[in-house]
Amino acid sequence: MRRYADCLPVLALGVPCVCLSTFASAGFLEDSTLALTTRNYYLDRDYKGESTVSAVREWAQGFIFKANSGYTDGPVGFGLDLTGMLGIKLDSSPERSGTQLLPVDPQTRRAKDEYSELGVAVKARFSQTRVSLGTQLPTLPVITASPARLLPQTFQGASITSSELEKLTLQAGRMDRVNLRDSTNNQPLAMASPNGRFKPGVFSDRFDYLGGEYRISENFLAHYYHARLENIYEQDFIGGIYSVAAGRGKLKTELRVFDSRENGRAEAGSVDNLNAGLTMSYQTGGHTLGLGYMYQSGDTAFAYLAGGEPVVLSDGTMSADFVNPKERTMLIRYDYNFVAMGIPGLTGMVRYLRGSNIDLPHLGGRDLTESSKDLELSYVIQSGPAKDLAFRVRHAFYRNDLSAAATFRDDNETRVNIDYTLKF
Repeated sequence: MRRYADCLPVLALGVPCVCLSTFASAGFLEDSTLALTTRNYYLDRDYKGESTVSAVREWAQGFIFKANSGYTDGPVGFGLDLTGMLGIKLDSSPERSGTQLLPVDPQTRRAKDEYSELGVAVKARFSQTRVSLGTQLPTLPVITASPARLLPQTFQGASITSSELEKLTLQAGRMDRVNLRDSTNNQPLAMASPNGRFKPGVFSDRFDYLGGEYRISENFLAHYYHARLENIYEQDFIGGIYSVAAGRGKLKTELRVFDSRENGRAEAGSVDNLNAGLTMSYQTGGHTLGLGYMYQSGDTAFAYLAGGEPVVLSDGTMSADFVNPKERTMLIRYDYNFVAMGIPGLTGMVRYLRGSNIDLPHLGGRDLTESSKDLELSYVIQSGPAKDLAFRVRHAFYRNDLSAAATFRDDNETRVNIDYTLKF
């Protein structure tokens, strides 16, 4: 895949031009968009206590180019989406690699100087229905292309989105390969198994999902999805978001419930988990205060696809996922938008999570705990030549009382992002 790095600018600019020229007379250009995102990413995870590695620390520069065409004219319109991605090493060493910002040689632990990939999706439109075949970046509760590193995770497969009925959006898809965040190779799908929760090294060539969302009222949105990783696990998701004016502000309530179990030959072992999370937040002026609780029952941990994060109450935490067997998680979060003080574009967040009742006998016991204290400050320039240039700094203090063999270990973690998107 190294050859892509040398020709990425040509691919990113030349291929779309050829395709667009071919279909220009059929209206292919009318709704097309071109965008280039540059992402500078620094990640520093400093491990505390007993650990075979004292720290992982890397700095990299990423480029994400997206060329999305419109559709040709006629009852059925056709189009093309291209995604070109390039990652460049700025700082790394074998002693500090492993942040998942860059691919790493498993023998030498040396990160690659660069890596790149080109994703292609052919699409079709009929009425209010869209079909896409090729590179996919889903953002659903049961499958999400993780954006949490330098370059996003992508999937290969097919997806359908239909809004033929008012207030109802239906979605279905089948994925057969995944390209991980620090990789350029498409590979079979697997279930995440940190902390030794499930049998490792088990893969599947088929992940199916079906579901959608229904706008019950202006303030109430409901979701349902069914998903299946063939011969490993299947999962049902039901969720709802309800917002209502309360006093001088707005009260928002969100419920997420996942019911997971093994599927077919259960090649990764037994899966038996019910994950229910409820969050309530109140926003007034620049202040937003949120409280949440996540409850897990069943004999195993939560099931989700390897290479990303679970879309549960703890979504967004940096050092752990808080979905161990029987875990109970409490969350408190405070956000402030400095526009209330006359500084538009500046926002801040503090969050505390505490998980208890963790059942992992092979890692220390049946009543283990973990916690994370998270801080975030971000700023987006609002005007001038650098308009939309975004700065984001995050820091987390993560601690647990699991044994040193655990995947997630005590650490202090810092992430710094500088992002800018240029639209053509």
